[in-house]
Amino acid sequence: MSKKIKNHLSKDPIMKQVVKDHEILYLPNSMTVFHELVKNIVYQQISVKAAASIHDRFIKYIGTDDFLPEDLLMYSQEELRTAGLSNQKSGYILNIARFFSENQIEESTWESMSDEEVIDTLTQIKGVGEWTAQMILMIQLLRPDVLPAKDLGIQIAMKKLYNLKSEKKQLIKEMQEIAENWRPYRTSASLYLWAWKRANK
Repeated sequence: MSKKIKNHLSKDPIMKQVVKDHEILYLPNSMTVFHELVKNIVYQQISVKAAASIHDRFIKYIGTDDFLPEDLLMYSQEELRTAGLSNQKSGYILNIARFFSENQIEESTWESMSDEEVIDTLTQIKGVGEWTAQMILMIQLLRPDVLPAKDLGIQIAMKKLYNLKSEKKQLIKEMQEIAENWRPYRTSASLYLWAWKRANK
């Protein structure tokens, strides 16, 4: 983490203490947006340990970690379930493969898109919501100024650190107002908040 980013975030006295006390959370990415999307679906709503185990089973079942959309489309939803995926997740992964195959999306395509364009494109896929698209922006495309305000971990961290009492839309509004001070490094701020949350379970 660059000194420039730390200094900028430290203008916020609460974030300054978070930056001082914690190492920024490192989240490894995948070979491509396509691969990261598939992994993201596997990891949703279950523990990291369980998800890693299922992801490993999925890769072994497919036979390679360098699979193409067309490789996944060779399997039925029922066949993918044998790798440990739920019926819903199997369907979502096939939706992703179908979308990438039909639209012939190249990895270089994403670099020319704005954050909003990436979100608009990815959320066309059934099973890929705004949060998932934001994870792609942050983790795979390394976009510097993303705030996943609907992420439960970010919400819990900010509620505790900033003594926020609101809920739902009002909470998100207050979070976004606080995060204005972190621009243009809201991604780094979010990674620090996740690190704080993991240390303060």
